[in-house]
Amino acid sequence: MEVEGRIIQKLDPVSGVSKAGNNWSKQEYVLETQEAYPKKIFFSFFGDRANQYPLNVGDTVRLSFDIDSHEFNGRWFTNINGWKAEKIDATGGGTQPQQAAAQAQPMPPMPDFNTGDSTDDLPF
Repeated sequence: MEVEGRIIQKLDPVSGVSKAGNNWSKQEYVLETQEAYPKKIFFSFFGDRANQYPLNVGDTVRLSFDIDSHEFNGRWFTNINGWKAEKIDATGGGTQPQQAAAQAQPMPPMPDFNTGDSTDDLPF
């Protein structure tokens, strides 16, 4: 899945050692979509990806992610795990050329449904 938005918060990195003795690290962020009704999305990069995509507050990005849910003690938890982040400029300049061209094309004119035929007996 993908979503575009602006990074509004970068949390402190988290790291530790697993039960198997392996080191792990995680970097968490909050992204806000740029829609009519913006949504805030809390996501994280885990392991090697925690340092692979250094994002900063204010960056506009296209985030590729997976959603994972798991049960613990009868309760369900959902994680949004980022696996790729591409920085883009605020105007969407990071999009592919063919996508940008498709977005720039004007919409076709609306058809004229008013034919002037007054024999229609519908009240609306």
